Amino acid sequence: MTRSAVPGLPTRYPIGELLPAIYADDDLAQRFTAGLDTVLAPVLSTLDNLPAYFDPALTPGDFLPWLSSWVGVDVAEAWPEELRRAVVVRAVELHRGRGTRRGLAERLWLCFGVHASVEDGGGAAWSSVANTELTGPPPGELLVRVWPVRTAEVDEAQVLDVVRASCPVHLTCRVEVLPGPPDDQREA
Repeated sequence: MTRSAVPGLPTRYPIGELLPAIYADDDLAQRFTAGLDTVLAPVLSTLDNLPAYFDPALTPGDFLPWLSSWVGVDVAEAWPEELRRAVVVRAVELHRGRGTRRGLAERLWLCFGVHASVEDGGGAAWSSVANTELTGPPPGELLVRVWPVRTAEVDEAQVLDVVRASCPVHLTCRVEVLPGPPDDQREA
């Protein structure tokens, strides 16, 4: 069902009641305006409830992808609706942490219910002499180890998609799914 075809939706402001008194008893005028009321009722209802359309907790499910595009997050249609709503609610916070270990770990927790250990392959090289060739290996890869907490299984392909979307362009990404927390690693 769409908002444009809600059967029996009443209007709060019937046009027939707003006409001059001479038309109050005119059957043709009242039927004509009743038809307009039927057409305009969904529009007026939408306008009356407009603030709810901008609230991720209240917006209709079919408006959620549109709302997520406003805040710049991608939500997969395969995700449960409550998860998509939570991602949209936390969009600004997730953007603030984008590109950081903590931001990636929080995004993985929110999306998949996993804890993550992130090993960054990035680095910096410098020289005190101008125009000197930099030595050392180029930055390598971003290794993300995840282990389930909220669920029993972790879909490695989905986790890799989220990691790739958050990974800097100059790094390759690799994901390892562990059965539990690593003993020698600190949670990121």
